[in-house]
Amino acid sequence: MGKQSNEMWGGRFASGPDAIMEAINASIDFDKRLYREDIAGSTAHVAMLADRGVVSQEDAAEIRRGLEAILAEIEGGTFTFSRQREDIHMNVEARLAELIGPAAGRLHTARSRNDQVALDFRLHVRSAFDDLDRALRAFQDALLARAEEHADTVMPGFTHLQAAQPVTFGHHCLAYVEMAARDRSRAQDARRRMNESPLGAAALAGTGFPIDRHQVAEALGFAGPTRNSLDSVSDRDYAIEFLSVAAITATHLSRLAEEIVIWSTPQFDFVRLSDAFSTGSSIMPQKKNPDAAELVRAKTGRINGSLVALLTVMKGLPLSYSKDMQEDKEQVFDAIDNLALALSAMTGMVRDLQVNAAKMRAAAGAGFSTATDLADWLVRELGLPFREAHHVTGRAVAMAEERRTALEDLPLEALRELDARIGEAVYGVLSVDASVRSRTSFGGTAPDNVRGQVRFWRERLGAEG
Repeated sequence: MGKQSNEMWGGRFASGPDAIMEAINASIDFDKRLYREDIAGSTAHVAMLADRGVVSQEDAAEIRRGLEAILAEIEGGTFTFSRQREDIHMNVEARLAELIGPAAGRLHTARSRNDQVALDFRLHVRSAFDDLDRALRAFQDALLARAEEHADTVMPGFTHLQAAQPVTFGHHCLAYVEMAARDRSRAQDARRRMNESPLGAAALAGTGFPIDRHQVAEALGFAGPTRNSLDSVSDRDYAIEFLSVAAITATHLSRLAEEIVIWSTPQFDFVRLSDAFSTGSSIMPQKKNPDAAELVRAKTGRINGSLVALLTVMKGLPLSYSKDMQEDKEQVFDAIDNLALALSAMTGMVRDLQVNAAKMRAAAGAGFSTATDLADWLVRELGLPFREAHHVTGRAVAMAEERRTALEDLPLEALRELDARIGEAVYGVLSVDASVRSRTSFGGTAPDNVRGQVRFWRERLGAEG
């Protein structure tokens, strides 16, 4: 049994337990991504230490010079990351010692890797919220352009994926503008809530050095410092909230992706994707596959998985810091990257979509989609109770089915068999164009409403600057 175990580990961990511990403990392979945040935090920290007289101004200047050199090395691709130094903090600190000597050791005064990583990760997530907000704004702009272009383009509206009532494609696009607005609101709200600096909480209990946490917080663009040292180093709510926002946003993108997949089938033929967002088949030359939309749809599961993973990591941790929290970053980094890619792809698809207005219009009129308009007309013009109007309309639909014609093509004599008071005016509501024009209630699909909502959103987004 022992031999089998050794063989099992041997190829990967030839040097035994030390190699295993290094592999499970080191985070540099992924947290090197935090180098900018780590150096920014250290720069603000040492400036404060010097101002408070904890370190000399001369040592602080040397440390700043060294940190700037390290930043240039990393961005220039000449920095060597070492797994033996575990994480980004120790890699930077070790290189700093090589560059400036013993003064480097003063940088870690009045802080711990616990509050240091909490700071770095907060800064990174804060930037991710800002990037997400900008990407969602671009998505809204693309949708608004298509909404304005297709304010009059009639298409079937669906419930249960069955044709229900006519709407316009512009109105459909505006539904996703609303979803993106809620996503942005959640992101902005979460960003405000997490915009506090944990640096100075040290390992878990604060520090006896005369530091100024407010100065560091201000230098790094935070609203202020966190108020409890235990919570400061153990809080990962901001990461969970980012993943929550990401999961909801990805779900919205996935819904649109699903619609694009359906609409682009030959059976629907409502839209056609450009070659930039499609692929062909290796054996079927007639195929044009909506791969970009399918991959956006798939990435939602991946992002949802990251949220569940981090919730599971955090659910049983006592205060304050535990090494389990090292598992937070890969989930968040993966979600940041994949959501950014999905949003870019979806924005590009929306901009490039070719809309088959004729096919949409034909489908909008199928299935007696203006039946509700007839029922409403009977209530409004003839004073019928809605339930009776519903019954009369059902008989009209049955009559049209029997004659294999559309409601708007039924002769007036046939309609008068249902109610003798029906006159020529009824045909004003039976076409799909008349149907969408009649939906003038606030938030309805009438083309003038769509254009009004486009103006509203452009003004609102324009006010953001």
